[in-house]
Amino acid sequence: MQEDFLHYIWKQKKYQLVNLKTVDGTAVLVKSSGTHNHLAGPDFFNAQVRIGNQLWAGNVEIHIKSSDWYVHNHETDSNYNNVILHVVWEHDADIYRKDNSVIPTLELKNYISQSVLDNYQKLFSKSNKWINCENDFSDINNFSLQNWLDRLYFERLESKSVVIQELLQKSKNNWEAVLFSMLAKNFGLNINGEAFLSMSQSFDFSIVRKLQSNSIDLEALFFGQIGLLDSVLEDAYHKQLLERYHYIKHKFGLENSAVLPAQFFKLRPPNFPTIRLSQLAMLYSKYHNLFSQILDVSTLTDFYKTFEVTVSTYWQTHYNFGTVSKRSKKALTKPFVNLLLINTIVPIKFAYAKSLGKEITEDILQLMELIPEESNSIVSKFKKLKKGNYSAYQSQAFIQLKKEYCDKNKCLQCAIGNALLSE
Repeated sequence: MQEDFLHYIWKQKKYQLVNLKTVDGTAVLVKSSGTHNHLAGPDFFNAQVRIGNQLWAGNVEIHIKSSDWYVHNHETDSNYNNVILHVVWEHDADIYRKDNSVIPTLELKNYISQSVLDNYQKLFSKSNKWINCENDFSDINNFSLQNWLDRLYFERLESKSVVIQELLQKSKNNWEAVLFSMLAKNFGLNINGEAFLSMSQSFDFSIVRKLQSNSIDLEALFFGQIGLLDSVLEDAYHKQLLERYHYIKHKFGLENSAVLPAQFFKLRPPNFPTIRLSQLAMLYSKYHNLFSQILDVSTLTDFYKTFEVTVSTYWQTHYNFGTVSKRSKKALTKPFVNLLLINTIVPIKFAYAKSLGKEITEDILQLMELIPEESNSIVSKFKKLKKGNYSAYQSQAFIQLKKEYCDKNKCLQCAIGNALLSE
């Protein structure tokens, strides 16, 4: 038995609602369960409970055993002075207020149906399952699942907004700078994301502004700051970039000691940091006001056009300095642009609209519905559990579900878990 389960029982009123009695035999009628408190203090605020002939308004505290009140030292905490009812699974001790009056106690174990307990045990039984409800996931009503995925997707957007707000504070509310940092991180993908982000944070965005008219200078800045120009090479383009970087570094007083090194290991050549940084440099030499550009764009087709970017001339025949390869423009692919939309563009547009008090929920959903689902192990496993045609917004919701609910055993806060417990 877990305390969270008792919170769920109390909040959802999954107990016998009539003929309730305290442990001393006094009749109890719950008018309102109160507001669930997830912070310090009693578990439910502002409940309304009739005990005997008296209607009480106040707080409710929930424990497995009555004696947990003393285990948690509530008797010394003034936040618990206004507790009107102590709800427990098992009553093993009377609990007293400071005036020595007994706090009424409701023992739940005799008021919960066996089916609810059986469903709880089934859901949380450990048998090497990927998620607790995997045996029943396919049976979840499509309408209920869709509504929950909608909420999960925007919950994920909200969590990404927190990161955006942190970047905004660092950049003194410069949305262009925030966009640059987030794009840099996502150009680096999983392996080089943090390195690219640290590179983007190692200089003021105003420097990018000053160098945007020359893509070679932008490459020199990006490559130099992340350490890709540190080696001594007999390569003309390497020497050119290094010369430009030394000039830029001296002119702007740059430091890169805190920048994480770029990695090549386990990467396919199209994802080499050399290629991705060149593409990023070409993107910013193409658009001097990229943030304004993405605000004006709304259709998937126009986003693809916006990100029609290739590498610079040298990298069309190279993946590494000094090693010639077959000529290729190495343009950003649609799947890569989709990742940028999912992880950078849509979260930025959402956060910006929110800062202005604008509602763009429907616009975001319409765009995300057009983007194919992501290809990763989490999405693939959910698809095996429940087949269907999914889009990027649903795959993002699945990631949120797995990481924030399934992995943390938060089934009692999950609509799917609630549905299964209610069967």
